[in-house]
Amino acid sequence: MTARIDHLVTSGTFALDGGEWDVDNNVWIVGDDTEAIVIDAAHDAAAIEAALGGRTLRAIVCTHAHNDHIDAAPALAEATGAPILLHPDDLPLWQQTHPDRAPDAELTDGQELEVAGTTLKVLHTPGHAPGGICLYAPELATVFTGDTLFQGGP
Repeated sequence: MTARIDHLVTSGTFALDGGEWDVDNNVWIVGDDTEAIVIDAAHDAAAIEAALGGRTLRAIVCTHAHNDHIDAAPALAEATGAPILLHPDDLPLWQQTHPDRAPDAELTDGQELEVAGTTLKVLHTPGHAPGGICLYAPELATVFTGDTLFQGGP
């Protein structure tokens, strides 16, 4: 089965430095009909789980630890048994949102994640957040950038 990219938009709140904003976030699901990886478990674990459609979730990858990208990660991990992966430089941000639940494993620059016969290469891209990462999927001709690149961003 060939890997594909599924896209879900979830809505919630982004909070930082005393401010709070209503936001929409992209959730990306990379996989095939049997297994997948979720990139940025934002806002709504139940909606993300429904979008998986019964596929085995291999990992929950966080491109960075601003709350609007990670707030649903623990609930999704609890529901699916999938590990949460985060670059260690973003652990202080993670702990602001989830002080009682640590990520399960670290992401490192150059690390390769495999799902559905597709490789996702981790690229450490600090700037928007200290532990920001992008995921390069050459077989899919795609780079998942989180908030490293976004409309209206720096």
